[in-house]
Amino acid sequence: MIEYLSQLNLIYLGVIASLLAGLATSLGALPIFFKRKFSKNYLDCSLGFAAGVMLAATSFSLILPAIEAGGGGIKGASITVLGMLIGGIFLDLLDKFFPSTNLLTNSKLNGNGNGHNQLAIDSDNLKKVWLFAIAITLHNFPEGLAVGVGFGDGNISNGLSLAIAIGLQNIPEGLAVALPFLKEGFKPLRAFLIAMATGLVEPLGGLFGVGLVSFARPLLPLGLSFAAGAMLFVIASEIIPETQKGVASKLATHFLLIGFVVMMFLDNVLG
Repeated sequence: MIEYLSQLNLIYLGVIASLLAGLATSLGALPIFFKRKFSKNYLDCSLGFAAGVMLAATSFSLILPAIEAGGGGIKGASITVLGMLIGGIFLDLLDKFFPSTNLLTNSKLNGNGNGHNQLAIDSDNLKKVWLFAIAITLHNFPEGLAVGVGFGDGNISNGLSLAIAIGLQNIPEGLAVALPFLKEGFKPLRAFLIAMATGLVEPLGGLFGVGLVSFARPLLPLGLSFAAGAMLFVIASEIIPETQKGVASKLATHFLLIGFVVMMFLDNVLG
């Protein structure tokens, strides 16, 4: 499959892969058509697995290729460090404009009477819910950028690994986006479409990333490392802290480890 894909246009591949990764958000939102409340433990474990997947993809498909593309040694490592810091700072500044961007910042737990915690969204008003959705949308751009950059250097396996990792991460994120709107009285179809729309910014990031690298190849190390820094910031500031708030924090950590080793295996198989 890799040989066949390598014959296709890289920009086309980058956009399609980032589009599919973004549409995984809608896949995660599908359960709202069948159920209104979801176990916090279930969501924590899903997010833990997603964090592990993204950590592996960031390490093996962004950081290591960035060092290699930068010339290796001190030079490659220095360029990669610079790009990662810029990417992390960029996401930090973004969070200052949108302070409620944690996946479930506005959530609380309610007992359902049978020993399980149910996830219920406690949003002050509809404006706050829309702000949450906009923030998630903006955070999805660097993810699409990572996929695009992964394809932009001509390494199809890197691009595929990143697309799979980000797609898996987007599944629980889609549910987290749809639930607040459902709580605010939106019909399931409308909440589903909003969740899907938040992921559709990823092909724009993918187009930007693959186009930038294809036409300005010297920027490849910085592009890869910038995407790595941005993704690490999202993982560390949003996903992992959220998984440690409930009673299933230890189990979520186990799922993080499982996600990491699964993605590490896939990365090597695809490579």
